[in-house]
Amino acid sequence: MLRYLTAGESHGPQLTAIIEGMPSGIPVSADAINRELFRRQQGYGRGGRMKIESDTVEILSGVRWGESIGSPVTLVVKNRDWPNWREKMSPLPEHRDDSHAVTRPRPGHADLSGALKYDHQDARNVLERSSARETAVRVAVGAVAKQFLGAFGIRVGGYVTEVGGVAALTPDMPIEECWSLAEESELFCCDLAVEAEIKGAIDAAKADGDTLGGVVEVQVLGCPPGLGSYVQWDRKLDARLAMALMSIQAIKGVEVGIGFEAARRPGSRVHDEICRDAARPEQGATGAYYHTTNNAGGIEGGMSNGDPILLRAAMKPIPTLYKPLRSVDMRSHEPFEAAVERSDTCAVPAALVVAEAVVALEIANAFLEKFGGDSLGEIRRNYDGYREQVRNA
Repeated sequence: MLRYLTAGESHGPQLTAIIEGMPSGIPVSADAINRELFRRQQGYGRGGRMKIESDTVEILSGVRWGESIGSPVTLVVKNRDWPNWREKMSPLPEHRDDSHAVTRPRPGHADLSGALKYDHQDARNVLERSSARETAVRVAVGAVAKQFLGAFGIRVGGYVTEVGGVAALTPDMPIEECWSLAEESELFCCDLAVEAEIKGAIDAAKADGDTLGGVVEVQVLGCPPGLGSYVQWDRKLDARLAMALMSIQAIKGVEVGIGFEAARRPGSRVHDEICRDAARPEQGATGAYYHTTNNAGGIEGGMSNGDPILLRAAMKPIPTLYKPLRSVDMRSHEPFEAAVERSDTCAVPAALVVAEAVVALEIANAFLEKFGGDSLGEIRRNYDGYREQVRNA
């Protein structure tokens, strides 16, 4: 089983992740991780924090000479803003200064619920950990998972499909070409014709002290059939992927395949017909079987079916507004405008990178559950035997 934990606060010294269960022999490149961290910091509509931080990873354990060695992998991303917060976020009791307490919780954030749950009088104790800054180290973890999957020909990517109600069209071209097109866009969008309209909407929201959300789509290519299971509710692949995506800050909805559109169509226009052609060149690991459409999004009965996995996640507008909403002071109980923290106008492109990361990690976990092994060579033998079994089915 592949699992990980993250630790650290938004304005603390660093963010840390420990990955347990990574087999030995997997190529792990810090440069590849840093490319993903750089992508996360890009995107039209990002705020001042991204001008301060320039995220890079430090690999502190579990990797030797560019390969995993089977022991826990420790990743660290430093917070460059830490010197400005050294006393405000100090672990030492002598630095305590209650005059800095955040007592006006922000609507849409974890501030109030977290303060009530953990009996805090200062919402700073909540917002530091609940902040989306935590996703930086999750992107680093996902980058390692992408490298693991890449060893077996599985690729994870995506693009933005909507921002602030402005929908982008997906061109009729192979998915990987769409990924390349999106990488050329400040919005990670492959419909360059609507970029100006989306940027205009972001600029208008910023001028008004408001924020915008949107929709991202993630695809997994080369995934073999049979990841996940139908035998127990918590082993279903779509359920696990939905949980991974919903764990991202500000994500409020997830779709698999055509998602909610399936509820609006008759069954004859939803379910993907199955065909078999023994002479058909193999695509992925599905052998002679194939579907004529992919409305299911590559997952049926809680298992991957060999088609591309298609997932969408809806991100709400960031709740930190420069024109703050009404709130109540937790000490005086008087009405006030909510506290303002440095934030973005639109972080949908960044959410795409985080979504790719958590999807990659969950696919890697399901892959290891299916094929097992403590080293790259052992897993490859198991995987090759399964592919041969499927080809001959």
